Amino acid sequence: MAEPPPGLLLRFQRRFLAARPLRSLPWPELEQSLRTAPGSALLADILHKTVLHPLCVKYPPSAKYRRCFLTELIKKLESTTAEPLDELYEALGDVLKEEESTHCYKNYLLPTGDCVSLCESTALISGGTTGLLTWEAALHLAQWALQHPGLFRDRTILELGSGIGFTGIAICKTCQPRTFIFSDCHPRVLRQLRENIQLNGFIPEPDVTWSIQTESQGQEVEGENCQNPKVIVAELDWGSVTEKQLLGLRADVVIAADVVYDPELILALIGMLQKLSSSRADRKAPEVFIASTIRNPDTYQLFQAELDKVGIRWQVIPAHSSCNFLYDVQPDVTILQLFI
Repeated sequence: MAEPPPGLLLRFQRRFLAARPLRSLPWPELEQSLRTAPGSALLADILHKTVLHPLCVKYPPSAKYRRCFLTELIKKLESTTAEPLDELYEALGDVLKEEESTHCYKNYLLPTGDCVSLCESTALISGGTTGLLTWEAALHLAQWALQHPGLFRDRTILELGSGIGFTGIAICKTCQPRTFIFSDCHPRVLRQLRENIQLNGFIPEPDVTWSIQTESQGQEVEGENCQNPKVIVAELDWGSVTEKQLLGLRADVVIAADVVYDPELILALIGMLQKLSSSRADRKAPEVFIASTIRNPDTYQLFQAELDKVGIRWQVIPAHSSCNFLYDVQPDVTILQLFI
């Protein structure tokens, strides 16, 4: 039997566990392999790397996603002269018995060998927010961070608009920050964020008020062991947060992903960045990195124009050539470094 192309099983596994669009899976390579060596062994291997993988059994993608995936695998099998694969049909039968849920899991295998598992909403908009999903820019910001761990190691990181936590959890698992502050403003998002942080083995600090954080948070209470960073979940409204509150966070690096998609949000974000700049007292200004999926060029250009208007310099960070843990790069994601 001919060997499948190198990495074919891994590409299927990574993309399936992360519930990437089915069209992005390497079906053409699979078809070529089956033409070269008709048989069910390769399909059985794919089944065990995906639907029957322990990670999928524990934290499964949506029933619809698994059903469509298995249906496609069966089509590939039936297009060959191979013997029927009973466990493939049995797996589909099991999924067909399941009821659809409002939530599903996505599991991202990182190049370091770590995994980030997230509970997500199956709906694009849920509870009046789009924050219960992982968006493309968050994936690419995490990939960039993994390629530049020294920027985060032993430092305090503030993430704006953390959503359900992918980028921050990936950084906490791989880049050894001293303290990581996840932040968002929507109650349902914050609740899901805390659950996902715990799902990945981190214990967020007990809820604290802004005043307590501002007065007491200092070097002595930051994470002592960078292998196990201190993790904080903060409710942060860009419009109402004060300079004193931002100073209390003592951020060395500020990151955000997919927060530049609405003109009103852009103005609030820039206002918050101005507060962050003027609140640093005698501390060095934090390094700021914002990743954006450019859906509407006019909106993105507005962001750059507003930055220019208030005197915040910016530069485009060169795109990385590959996305190791996804294998499907979206070219319309850009990372800006801001100088506040």
